[in-house]
Amino acid sequence: MQYFRGNRQPFGWRNLFSALALSIALLVAASSTFGQAAQQQSPSAQPAKAAPANQPEQAKPKQPENFSAEEFSKLSREFSEEGGTFRSDNFTSNETSYLHVVQKLREVGTTGGAYLGVGPEQNFTYIAKTRPQIVFLFDIRRQAIIQHLMYKAVFHTSETPAQFLAKLLSRPLPAKDAPKEIKDKAPAANASINDLLNYFSAATADEKAYQANLAEIRKLIQDDFKFPLSDSDKYMLEYVYKSFRDEGLAISYRTDGGGGWGGYFPTLREILAGEDLLGNQGNFLAVKEDYEFVRGLHRKNLIIPVVADFAGKKGIASVADYLKKNGYTVTAFYLSNVEQYLFQNGVFEDFAENVRKLPLTDKSLFIRAIAGRGPHPARQPGHRLTTLLQKMTVFLKDFDNKLYTSYNELALTNYIAP
Repeated sequence: MQYFRGNRQPFGWRNLFSALALSIALLVAASSTFGQAAQQQSPSAQPAKAAPANQPEQAKPKQPENFSAEEFSKLSREFSEEGGTFRSDNFTSNETSYLHVVQKLREVGTTGGAYLGVGPEQNFTYIAKTRPQIVFLFDIRRQAIIQHLMYKAVFHTSETPAQFLAKLLSRPLPAKDAPKEIKDKAPAANASINDLLNYFSAATADEKAYQANLAEIRKLIQDDFKFPLSDSDKYMLEYVYKSFRDEGLAISYRTDGGGGWGGYFPTLREILAGEDLLGNQGNFLAVKEDYEFVRGLHRKNLIIPVVADFAGKKGIASVADYLKKNGYTVTAFYLSNVEQYLFQNGVFEDFAENVRKLPLTDKSLFIRAIAGRGPHPARQPGHRLTTLLQKMTVFLKDFDNKLYTSYNELALTNYIAP
């Protein structure tokens, strides 16, 4: 029987079976060869090699949840430079505009990481608003560092804002066994910041409480915080603490000779009562959760004061190295108006190079208090200083482009207004 007809050649069943058998043989041979080749070339075909037990994966730096007192003291002392001088006693801030940038900080998501700052108590408010993991506070004057150790002791021993002010000002709250008419005048547990300010403005300093508090603070710094105090340090501690006792909520920033701003600076009461641009009081003592956060960082020894010149070779550089090694980035760096003096002293470029050493992201922000002869375009009515923000990466780019020929140019270039 023929399979095809017409012009095709005859093809019988025997030829068909022979061709089929040959095709199957060729297919089997090809499959075997391909399988061997694939087995040789494919990594998945080889037995997996176990990683050596003594070679674990590279671990990320572990950021401490707290420091021991010894670690706290060591960081502060080893990162510090020799103390310098400045023309004022910065007992308190003199920046009534410090809360104006709070809403903007929230809008840009400034939170976590490392907070760096300079000066006294305004830092506590910025710390409360940015919720950092670790804090380093700089100042060229050793007295300012001793003052921060005093603050640390007051935080440690004060569970509430009322207790904080009572200890800071040597104006004790009524004892539990005090007469009812006296206890009734004390601020309630949930007292507002205005109630606290009214109470402590009317209270008088207690010499016995002052002496006991000073002894306790000195003991906490040396024994609990493991921070040795020289005779000079003890003198500075007593000088600062006595000033808060003597002046109470009327204490203020003080310049040598009493000059500047016509001799007037805002009092501590005015600073603590400050409002943001929405009319909300926002000092760290005004919001319970803010106070507890700052106190918590102090109790974990995560707010470290460092004697440092912004243009120096050790303080900021040491902190930058520590932050990099431990996986931190800078969230916010509060500068006050220090750059004004860096320009005056011809060392602004040294400061910029210190900033370059810090671990930054595109969200890292400077917080500045702009001072100067003329009003800034962003200045708010009723305030002498203007608080602004700037991205730190933008600052470095502008510096490299030589845009900062003076403090005035710095203040007017690429700033973020409230």
